[in-house]
Parts: sequence; C-alpha cells; structure tokens
Amino acid sequence: MRPSQTALWLPLVLLLCLALVCPHSVALASARAPIYVSSWAVRVSQGYREADRLARKFGFVNLGQIFPDGQYFHLRHRGVVQQSLTPHWGHRLRLKKDPKVQWFEQQTLQWRVKRSVVPTDPWFSKQWYMNSEVQPDLNILQVWSQGLSGQGIVVSILDDGIEKDHPDLWANYDPLASYDFNDYDPDPQPRYTPSDENRHGTRCAGEVAAIANNRFCGTGVAYNARIGGVRMLDGTITDVIEAQSLSLQPQHIHIYSASWGPEDDGRTVDGPGILTQEAFRRGVTKGRGGLGTLFIWASGNGGLHYDNCNCDGYTNSIHTLSVGSTTQRGHVPWYSEACASTLTTTYSSGIVTDPQIVTTDLHHQCTDKHTGTSASAPLAAGIIALALEANPFLTWRDMQHLVVRASRQAHLQAEDWRTNVSHHYGYGLLDAGLLVDLARAWLPTQPQKKCIIRVLHTPTPILPLTHVRKKVLACAGRANYIRSLEHVQVQLSLSYSRRGDLEISLTSPMGTRSTLVAIRPFDVSGQGYNNWIFMSTHFWDEDPQGLWTLSLENKGYYFNTGTLYRYMLLLYGTTEDMTARPTGSQVTSSACVKWDTEGLCQECHSPTSILGHLYLSHCPSQCFSHNHQAVTAGSGCLATRTLHVCTSCHFCYTCRGGFRSAEPPAA
Repeated sequence: MRPSQTALWLPLVLLLCLALVCPHSVALASARAPIYVSSWAVRVSQGYREADRLARKFGFVNLGQIFPDGQYFHLRHRGVVQQSLTPHWGHRLRLKKDPKVQWFEQQTLQWRVKRSVVPTDPWFSKQWYMNSEVQPDLNILQVWSQGLSGQGIVVSILDDGIEKDHPDLWANYDPLASYDFNDYDPDPQPRYTPSDENRHGTRCAGEVAAIANNRFCGTGVAYNARIGGVRMLDGTITDVIEAQSLSLQPQHIHIYSASWGPEDDGRTVDGPGILTQEAFRRGVTKGRGGLGTLFIWASGNGGLHYDNCNCDGYTNSIHTLSVGSTTQRGHVPWYSEACASTLTTTYSSGIVTDPQIVTTDLHHQCTDKHTGTSASAPLAAGIIALALEANPFLTWRDMQHLVVRASRQAHLQAEDWRTNVSHHYGYGLLDAGLLVDLARAWLPTQPQKKCIIRVLHTPTPILPLTHVRKKVLACAGRANYIRSLEHVQVQLSLSYSRRGDLEISLTSPMGTRSTLVAIRPFDVSGQGYNNWIFMSTHFWDEDPQGLWTLSLENKGYYFNTGTLYRYMLLLYGTTEDMTARPTGSQVTSSACVKWDTEGLCQECHSPTSILGHLYLSHCPSQCFSHNHQAVTAGSGCLATRTLHVCTSCHFCYTCRGGFRSAEPPAA
C-alpha cells in the first residue's frame, strides 16, 4: 500500500476502533476533532505574481484570490489526502520559512447544518394541520422559515387554568399574563380531579405556545410567544369575573383566547353582561396602547342541537374574532355551528376516525385527542401572534381585515358558499403565510365609523313571510359616512310564539344574503328577541348605499304568530374604498427616494410619512406625525429637506391629532 493510501485509511481505522471500544467517544471525536483538507489559505503581500511563484515552488495549484484586494489566495495540493485527522507538517514548515508568506492556514472541515424550520419534537409528525402532511395545511412552516415564532407577543388563555410547570409550557409561561379569578390569587394552576375536567385551558395553551425542539410532545404555532392563563371557569361565574378576566393587564397582553360561552343547547339566547361589554369596549379602544386588544373566540359546539352562534353574544360581538372548525378532509364537523358572525376557520376533528389536535395535557402529559371549536380558536390565536410579530402596529380592525383576506375557500365543502364566504366557515381556511405577507404590507385602516339607521319603531305583525325594506344613504354627507363596510348589526325587538321557527335574513344592496339566524328546532321559547343584536361579517368591503331588505320567515308551525316592535340597522366601516386599495408592499423603489446605511428610508414622495422601513399614508395608533429637517449631501453641497416622520407617543402622555399632547391621560 502506498503512503498516500495509508494516510487515507488510517483515520478511518482509528475511528472504527474507537467506535468498537466507546461509541460515545467516536461521536465526540467526530464532532470536535478537526479534519484537515488539501487546501490552504495564504496571505502574500505582492498579489498574483507571488502566489503563482509560491504555488510553482511547492507544488500547489493556485485557485485564485479569496478577496478582491489580491492579498489572500486559495491554494490546493493534489499530493495531499483530501481528509486527514492531522495537519500536513511538511507544507506547514515550508510555508512558515518562506519570507513572502505573511500568514497561512490549512483548511479544516466546518460542521454546518441547515437551520430547518421543522421541529424535532417527537409528536410534530402527528401535527398534520401544520407539518405539510395534508394540503392545504395552515401554512405555518412558511412563516417559521421567515424567522417568525411569536417572539415578543403575549397570549393569555381565559379558561379553567393552565399547568404553568408543564415541560412544554414552563419556559414560555408569563405570570404577568396570568391570574386566578376563581380563588383570587396569582396562581392559575388548574384544580386536579379524578376526571381531569380542568384540562381545557392547558390544552388550549399548548396549541399556541408549546416549546419547540425540546424533544417533548409537539410544537406550538407561536412557540416563542409568552403564554399566560386566567383561571375563571372553575367556579362561580359572574359578570364581574368575566369583565376582570377580559381586562387583565391590557397593556401587557396582546391576545386573549377564549373557547367558551353560553350553553350550546340550541335554545339559549345569551351574551355578555354590562361589565363584560364594557371590558370589550375598553379593550379595543385602550388596550395594547390604543391599537386594541385582540379577542379570539371559538364559535361554539352546538351543531348537534342545530344551535346558531349568532344567539351567542360573545361570538357575534364586533370586538371578537370568531373562529370555526373544519375536518382534515374539509368537511363540516358534526358539532359546528353555522352563523353569520364567524370570520375564519382552522382545523379540528370530525367523526371518531378523524385525526385530532396534538397539544399539552394535565399531569405533564401530551394528548392527540383535543377537538371541537375549542381547538380551532387557539390555532388562530397562534397564527395571529405570528402576524402581530411581523407587524406590531396592526390595530384590532386591521387584523380582522387581514384575516378576511388571508382566509381561503380551499377544499372546504359546504352548500352555502356565496362568492367567498360561508355561514359554516366564514371566509374560509386561515393561511398563516398569506396572513403574515399581508400584515407586512398593510396600510393602517382609517378610523372606524358607525352609522345608525332606525328602520322601524311601530308594532308590525309578522306574517309567514315578511320583508322590511329600507333605502340607506350610509350617513352620506356626515362625519360618520361609510363607503366600505366591516361589521353589520341588526338590533331587533320582537315577539314570536315559537322563537326557533323564525328564520331571519338580511340582504344588502349588492345582493348578498346573510342568514342572521336559521331555524333552531330545540328553541321553543315564546319570548322572542328583546333588543337582541345579530351580527354579520358577510358584507365586508361592500358599499352600503342602496336598498337593504330584512326578511322574517316562518319555517315551522303554520299557526305561529308574532309582532316586530323595533328594528335598527347599525353599519360599521370606513370612508375609504377598501376595494380600490393597491396590493403589494408598502415600500417600493418609487416610493422611497433615499435610504441610509441601515436600509431605513430617509426621504419619501409626499405626502407619505416615514415609519422605519415603511412609508404610510398616515401614522398608525401610538404614533404621531411631525416634520423632521434632514441634511443630505449631494453635488458637493449640503441640502436641507423636510421629511414627514411617524414618532412613537411618549409613554406617559396621550396623542391627539398631529401632535404629542402634554396633558396627562385622564384617570
């Protein structure tokens, strides 16, 4: 055997011996011991000529310069083995003695791995809804590949507590986002019972923020988000407790996730009390520094009882983002409630053979049996946390606009799809990648406008089929004029002999028909509706001007009778024509005239304002616009330019108009 062959085989024989004696040692040796290759980096002072001389003298091949300045060169020697556990001492001595060589180094293998976005957690392979096992999935991997993981976002689960010391939650647990309103102490640890009925909150928390790559269980959608828990369902529930839970640390918590509500029995009509309604209002107006708290809500599990989530005042609130469910195959689950207030859909399970959701469980365990819309809402909360990390300036209304645009019909099967919306799925399956892409480029929406139209206030008999038509100008010519719709509410007071037999629908001037409540066979109440507010998201971005038609139809016993006492139409939206918005990034080469060395825009076309890398038509909440004098150099002289800049409001003061107010906020 030739010497070169001996040198090639010796390291392999050595590693084989080590492997037989101590397999752990060989793993350590292969990971840490340098492996030398047949090339050198050499620095010479006289450039190519000197490098070529050196190569001819010692038998190297000059592979060229490493940097453009011509001092560092890459040399290879064909007579040296390609890999060795020891350096080549002969060439080392020769290069060291040459006076023209300023520095040299024999190259070694560098152990580098692709930073894969696929977690190593053992149960990630079971998370079919986010590991690309099914198509389409929720498109989480695309977002992770962009470096987003929920970092800096705080989510709180309002439920029966969370197991804060769970191996897959403890590192992300946030005590500031947690409280026990059942026992009034800071510890949200669930109460353990033989039947483990207080497992719900822990399961929801793991969907959002289970730790990644810790070789335990699965991975949360926003695995670097901070997660808190509010224990409020394991005891007496009052309006006070609900309001306190929804108001916990509103400047610290970004997203509240709730998978509960009134009974899903198909006969209940119930919603938040006065204090809880105020908590919602304060959350969206003052929470998150004025950007608005994000309330994510499960649409309900009353499908078996033909329940309708528009009879649930939590899911049909304009302040909550209601989430429905679909199965892996895109079927409507047996427990799903259809209603007009659902905005989007994520995955859950269906029949007993369908795969379910993987998450954390009580007693430091894992489960792959989480299901219902309770499992869908936390998935949406995690996705929204990723979008919020991509653009932390999004308001609560911005996020609803984005969710509408990032939800797709995909493979979801339902008989009632109308263009791009369904009573079963809202606007469809939420796509995390699309949501994040849209979030990065989103221009802030104009302030919310509310237009109230009092349609009917005199008692009117309800016939077997009653239509109430009203031509609407949408408050044209007034400050609260609406050009593009967001939420539409119908506030009704009526009596009916059998409430569940009455189907109520609303048709817009553009011909969109939305069922506000379908028949509910189990609802035999004769109380009717007393100032009940139905809500629909199905008219999003439409122009509200024109003829609106409210339809009431008896779908049950022929002898049903009733009276419509009051009907009020409430429109919410903006003066902007949202359908005319340009698509694409906020920052383009034509928009930004000059950048600095860090890539921040230093000059934009008027009348845009600069916010970091973005140019905006107007500054978002938490910021105010002001003029900034910038000195720029050009053509050998200095020039002063006036820039419109968005600046964060002072922590202690409020922002009003286009300036920073020196007044302290009202108590």
